[in-house]
Amino acid sequence: MTWPAPDSQHLLLSSRAMQQLEEALFAQGLPVAALMEQAGLGLAQAVLQHPDLKRHGLLVLVGPGHNGGDGLVVARELHLRGIAVRIWSPFNAHKPLTAEHLRYARWLGIPQLETAPDPSDPALWLDALFGLGQRRPLGPELSQLLQARQRNGGLIWSIDGPSGLDSDSGQPTGHGTACCQRSLIVGLWKRGFWQDSAMAWVGQQQRIPLSLPSSVLPSLGEEASLGLWSSDLVSSSAPWPQPPLAATKHGRGRLRVFAGCSDYLGAARLCLEAASSSGIGWLEGVVPQPLAQQLWQVLPHVLLPNPEAPLERLDAVAYGPGLGGGALNAELQDFPGLLLLDADGLNRLAAQGNVQLWLQQRTGPTWLTPHAAEFERLFPELANLPPDQAASQAAQQSQCWVLRKGARTVIASPDGMVRQVLQSEARAARAGLGDVLSGYAAGLGAMGLAAGLDPTGDRFDGLLALAALAHASAGIRQSQAGEGAASPLAIAQMLQKVQDAGSFEQAESNLMRD
Repeated sequence: MTWPAPDSQHLLLSSRAMQQLEEALFAQGLPVAALMEQAGLGLAQAVLQHPDLKRHGLLVLVGPGHNGGDGLVVARELHLRGIAVRIWSPFNAHKPLTAEHLRYARWLGIPQLETAPDPSDPALWLDALFGLGQRRPLGPELSQLLQARQRNGGLIWSIDGPSGLDSDSGQPTGHGTACCQRSLIVGLWKRGFWQDSAMAWVGQQQRIPLSLPSSVLPSLGEEASLGLWSSDLVSSSAPWPQPPLAATKHGRGRLRVFAGCSDYLGAARLCLEAASSSGIGWLEGVVPQPLAQQLWQVLPHVLLPNPEAPLERLDAVAYGPGLGGGALNAELQDFPGLLLLDADGLNRLAAQGNVQLWLQQRTGPTWLTPHAAEFERLFPELANLPPDQAASQAAQQSQCWVLRKGARTVIASPDGMVRQVLQSEARAARAGLGDVLSGYAAGLGAMGLAAGLDPTGDRFDGLLALAALAHASAGIRQSQAGEGAASPLAIAQMLQKVQDAGSFEQAESNLMRD
């Protein structure tokens, strides 16, 4: 069973996939006007929630296509509710349905500006100019207007994404882009708007549901991926490892961590703390001597093996946090268990060359957890792609699971499945947080293999994404204790509580979804 379910709350689509979905509906007889009316009514209800709407009113920026038509439905509905609404369209020609709505708006007496609005206008601006599928830069007039609006600190909400932002890459198409406080996303989430590069422009995202039959929802593939919410941690399909009731310490997973050097003692401590939080039954640490001498005081259950001790009895190895320079351990390639490579493990792999060949010849499953710079060292030819596309191609080429870290972390599987964490907390972004993820993920992976999960099966496939989601959710939860509370060590310890169904309700309610 795929986790999470590929439903309307989890699907992230390319603009082409969304257009194909709409075309399928229209081909079966759904009138275009009916879909626009449904979208527009949902959008109007969302805009009505703005607290200063009655005081300052609404200005709708109307584009030539159906995005503009959606905006005109909003203008009509709010005007009929007594809200001060104005419209402005810098285009002479509009698609027929949008033109009909514009004609009706004029008949209703909704004021239409003849010239560009004042960028300091106190009204809420609703960007209904272009929506999905943008590729070309905006013209000079619009670019200058939107830049001036941003300089003045004026409010803009968008319909299906800011004007001037590519909905597939999440990158601005030129120099002028609408800087929105909220983006109202119609129907299904759009992949590009969840990329890190889009965050400064889309603001908070709110999905406007449509009554879509499940039969037309796209199948997962290169045009669609899955978004992860904190609530998915307690889904019945979440792939939490389930050791047998009579499992001994060896039956709860055996993990060895190679981490730390004289310059980075803390990386090893954080990695081991997080691994311990996973519930692992047998935990070993190959760590620098100064830490090894004191480890019994803080983590007395961690064993300190000879660094040359064979690996074959282990379920997993986490290799790399804070290791410093050097060469990869030769036995890692033939290790049949799970190998998680992070930080200096990735840098050592990149430095030795033949990255893809080395990974493809690995005996067991491999998880790679790079940040952007580490990813570029490993896969330089993919570094300029959007993170979700880059991670997907890297995973398929290397036949590894690739977790590309970011504010919206992407997890890609060798079979093409892409998942993305949709919630995070900026206050948790600190040095050492990646070490926490490495230890926790490796612990879950070891437990999964010890519990009998098939490395080629759906449940194992979701384990790395589960770890990333738990890691992000722990950061959100710990941040609720106040500024400075989300230290990596505190998050490592908070990970023990991630299966508590109530732990993240408040964090999730802070993100507008439906």
